[in-house]
Amino acid sequence: MLRTKNLWLALALAMGLIFWSQSAQAHSAYMNCADNDDGSITCEGGFSDGSSASGVTVKVLGTDGKEIVVGAMNADDEYSFPKPTVDYKVLMEAGEGHEVTVEGKNIVK
Repeated sequence: MLRTKNLWLALALAMGLIFWSQSAQAHSAYMNCADNDDGSITCEGGFSDGSSASGVTVKVLGTDGKEIVVGAMNADDEYSFPKPTVDYKVLMEAGEGHEVTVEGKNIVK
């Protein structure tokens, strides 16, 4: 009986450590965009754990969902593009569960 309790305790402890280690490795994506007041927009992205967003795809989409501009974050975790003349949003696609969208109307100087 004591062996069975110890086995269950060890199993519960192991499961707890597995879930704890997975949550400790989790990180969130972020992106901030600013109007440069020169006809261009610059977005900066990254991850909450300090990981770089270099190479991550960035899409500028019209309200109809069509791509206006597509590019990627540079080595400085930035992406700049000409400011669209239509309503738009900026989408950073950093993998499943790591998509960030900024509406163009919320991008200020």
